[in-house]
Amino acid sequence: MGALKDLRKARKRGDLAQRVTVEVVREGDTVREARLSALAPTLESGTLADIPFANAHEAPDDVVLRRKVGRDWHPVTAADFAGEVDAVARGLIAAGVSPGGRVALMSRTRYEWTLLDFAIWAAGGQTVPIYPTSSDDQVSWILRDSGAELLVVETADNARVAADAVASLDEPVPTWQLDDGAIEDLRQRGGEISESEVTDRRKAATPADIATIVYTSGTTGRPKGCVITHGNLHAQAANTVELLHPVFVEVTRQTAATLLFLPLAHILGRSIQIACLQARIVLGHCPSIQPDELRPELATFKPTFVVGVPYLFERIHDTARATAERMGRGASFERADRVAVRAGEARLAWFNGEGPPGVGLTLARALYDLLVYRRVRQALGGRLRYAISGGAPLTRHLNLFFFGTGIVIYEGYGLTETTSAATVVPPLGPRPGTVGLPVPGTAVRIADDGEVLIRGNIVFDSYWNNPAATTEVLDDGWFATGDLGHLDTDGYLTITGRKKDVLVTSGGKNVLPSVLEDRLRSRPPIGQCLVVGDNRPYVAALVTLERDAVEHWLRVRDRPTDTPISQLVEDPDLRADIQESVDYANEAVSRAEAIREFRVIDGEFTEENGLLTPSMKVRRAAVARSYAEEIERLYQGT
Repeated sequence: MGALKDLRKARKRGDLAQRVTVEVVREGDTVREARLSALAPTLESGTLADIPFANAHEAPDDVVLRRKVGRDWHPVTAADFAGEVDAVARGLIAAGVSPGGRVALMSRTRYEWTLLDFAIWAAGGQTVPIYPTSSDDQVSWILRDSGAELLVVETADNARVAADAVASLDEPVPTWQLDDGAIEDLRQRGGEISESEVTDRRKAATPADIATIVYTSGTTGRPKGCVITHGNLHAQAANTVELLHPVFVEVTRQTAATLLFLPLAHILGRSIQIACLQARIVLGHCPSIQPDELRPELATFKPTFVVGVPYLFERIHDTARATAERMGRGASFERADRVAVRAGEARLAWFNGEGPPGVGLTLARALYDLLVYRRVRQALGGRLRYAISGGAPLTRHLNLFFFGTGIVIYEGYGLTETTSAATVVPPLGPRPGTVGLPVPGTAVRIADDGEVLIRGNIVFDSYWNNPAATTEVLDDGWFATGDLGHLDTDGYLTITGRKKDVLVTSGGKNVLPSVLEDRLRSRPPIGQCLVVGDNRPYVAALVTLERDAVEHWLRVRDRPTDTPISQLVEDPDLRADIQESVDYANEAVSRAEAIREFRVIDGEFTEENGLLTPSMKVRRAAVARSYAEEIERLYQGT
């Protein structure tokens, strides 16, 4: 029975099963708080900068990274990586990085990002990530607010944006370009700096020192700089590794390896990078999360696990459906989808102590494994049996579908302010629909108004240059997340929405739009959507279309695939299909919360047009401004 069967065997081993014990605090019948003791010791001295050098000392020949050169993946040993980190760190010192100085890094996910991150720390500096899609105004703000001494960009386009940003500053910021020999230039400059200078700076640093200032992508207003210490990042990485890695090694008997495609400017990708190097889990990089670009990299790298966002798993599922329909097997895929979900439910029940799946379901699953499920696994590289999903809720249907195909997806939840994951589903306790238990060493509390509060060594220090904003969210060590949720009797957390996103209709009904939006986005050809209804008589939605999914929708209906979306927004067949998706979304809420009207718009919500954040969240206020007329039309006649 695949991954869950092996996990069931692992759970019977006492030393694995008893490593995590949750403590719950109740108030009456309500679980108010859940806590887990730390699995990893607190970092008492040193910093993350020591990781490459410790690896080189303990296991110099171990492969810790695989670097893409041309079409091939080249191994990088612990000794090689430490040598490169040292050389680049000396170059940064020669270029003027002072102890505690900040270096801004504007690049997609690639080997050099990881190299520079550790080199900046080894030089005693602090990394300031900048999304490569940022505008010159955003770059200027981050450079000015952080006081960055140096800027490293990836491409010529990034360099042009950076030049405009730097021109607006009072003081120039020296800029290097990765695609124009930045790493080699820094290596050469570092020749004049002694190795002892890097060693002395590393030894002088402490866990309480700032490692990075991460600017939240933010859905409104100027981004705030989250001050994250080396101690924060170590607590996150070390406890996550201790929670997950021993179980996965025991179950898979594989050398762990992952392909990192999340943006390293985002805290989740960054924490995965650190955890992998700390545990000597082989790490590779891919600059894109777009399925067509990511798929060939997964096929050649063949990771044993990945960390992604729901968008990735949704697109893999949709691609499998589209492939089946192109082959004239659309109905077969729909049956395969239903069987996978039923098999996922049955396997989960069996894992939790009930009887095994029935013979009929087992045979049906075996048939569709040959026809469909193996293609899904191949799309993720062929060796992958486990995945972690974060950034947004993954629908229970999709989670169970992947369970049925032989891939267990563990959800997690966190924010930049919690150094990425604050909760994660434990490996021996999968529970679809929840985001798991607190990360070891962390406590989760539910406030009286339903807001999720987090406490532990993973909680950030402050907002840079913004004490007022810091005071708003930190109280006696508890961080107020702004998210709403509840804890079940075992301490598992379920997120229900954002406090600030709650809509209140003119009839006084409170509506959490994320519940509806998450279900809508899971149904092609819908791309993004925005549920509205604040101070309105009913709930409605704006819907965008995914271009590739639209082309497929047209193809299976023998219609021209180049039909403009502007000609489809009122198409009765398309609207009928979207109405089915709306009906599916409405199944999750009461009648008063249900979507009554929707409008298909000729446009997209993208990072480039400012309607999505780099972490794929909708900028609600920006969309409402851009489509104000369309929203008004949803309420004409009321």
